[in-house]
Amino acid sequence: MPENEAVELVREQVHRMLRLAVDKGASDLHLKVSSPPVLRIDGVLSVQEDVPPLTTDDIEAIFQEVTTPEQRITFIKELELDFAYSVPGLARFRVNVLRQRGTIAIAFRFVPFTLPSIDEFGLPPILKELVLKPRGLILVTGPTGSGKSTTLAAMLNYLNENDSRSVITVEDPIEFLHCDKKCVIVQRDLGDDTRSFSAALTHALRHDLDVIVIGELRDLATISTALRAAETGHLVIGTLHTNDAAQSIDRIIDIFPPEQQRQTRLQLAQVIEAVISQVLLRRNGGGRVAAFEIMLATSVIRRLIREEKIYEIPPNIDLGRLEGMQTLDQALADLVKKNLVSSEEALMKTINPTKLASMLRAGSEGHPGF
Repeated sequence: MPENEAVELVREQVHRMLRLAVDKGASDLHLKVSSPPVLRIDGVLSVQEDVPPLTTDDIEAIFQEVTTPEQRITFIKELELDFAYSVPGLARFRVNVLRQRGTIAIAFRFVPFTLPSIDEFGLPPILKELVLKPRGLILVTGPTGSGKSTTLAAMLNYLNENDSRSVITVEDPIEFLHCDKKCVIVQRDLGDDTRSFSAALTHALRHDLDVIVIGELRDLATISTALRAAETGHLVIGTLHTNDAAQSIDRIIDIFPPEQQRQTRLQLAQVIEAVISQVLLRRNGGGRVAAFEIMLATSVIRRLIREEKIYEIPPNIDLGRLEGMQTLDQALADLVKKNLVSSEEALMKTINPTKLASMLRAGSEGHPGF
């Protein structure tokens, strides 16, 4: 078979599988040797048993098709690879490649071309107010696959439509594509456009910057520079792989050496504006819905951070509903009350099942505060 024809057949195979994922509403497509394609639909893995298992040659050909020569060199060196891949007219995908048992495994995550809207996605309305703040630090947190990238994109889209700012994003890889509306937006891809989050952040501060969006606050250098940027009058929005607000505050402080933690605590108390923590749940009837914990930096919250009383943050969030705050358990209970998710699904996502179970019982009995 001529080489061009073979390449075209592989491309058609890749696009066919990705189209299948989109048509079935999957968030992810997994490809590995000796297994048929596997889709994650509404959080549940679904083996596509009507598709033949993939061979080593199949996976190698797919890898060659979706990567550039430079990316393949990186993979040979690092044995890991993250990048974005687009299918015209279909969607973009965040792709992760790794080696397992001497073969390649590939995971595609669906990223729609259409930018998400805060209202259309049912995100907390307070995000509109937060993203218009002139300065400070906003953290969007949650486990992998909880929708953090979608929340960031929706916030940035709202900012772009409602205010004039100079914005730089640093992503690994770039997912949603933003066109300039009222903002000037520069999107940088880790690996292709910059070597590290910390280096990109340092140089961004010299770029007439108003807002910086950091795909992940993953190391000391990046977090330190982010705090300094927020302290010097910029709005910094970043993500952490943490489960709630209190854990997020602890993570920021604990990454610093012990002798720097007191100063970091004071610095963080001054610049933090909000922590938005989220999880995704299976919606009754199909699809998924997000639950959000919202911590706002009130004077009480700032004092608790300064005084190293992080353990008192959750009860203060619990009491702060009139100010726009809510705990994750309150959000989960509300979703159950609205019959959007089952109580079993909610209990699987909480970090305090006993407390949530009590709230659900109280709600079912008609008690206030549900």
